[in-house]
Amino acid sequence: MAHEQLERASEELYAAAAAAAANSKERERLEGQADQFATLADRGTDHGRLARHENALREIKAGADDDVSERIEAAMDAITAYRETLEGV
Repeated sequence: MAHEQLERASEELYAAAAAAAANSKERERLEGQADQFATLADRGTDHGRLARHENALREIKAGADDDVSERIEAAMDAITAYRETLEGV
C-alpha cells in the first residue's frame, strides 16, 4: 500500500539531492534518505523511525543552502502530514 505523503517526501529529497550536486557528501545523505522514504512509502512506518529520519534531515538542513533547505522543509512537511495519520504519540 503506497503512502502518498512518504512518496512526496522521497521526491522532495531526490530534488534536494540534485540541488546539492556541489556537495557530494550532502547529496549522498539526501539520496540515502530519499531511498529509504521510497521504501517506507510501500510498507509504511511508525513514529519512532520517522523521528530518527527527521533528526537526520534537520542535521543535513543545518548546513544546506537555501534551495536544498527548502526541499528538505517540503519533505518534512510531507512527513508531518503522514505522521498525523498514525495512531499513538
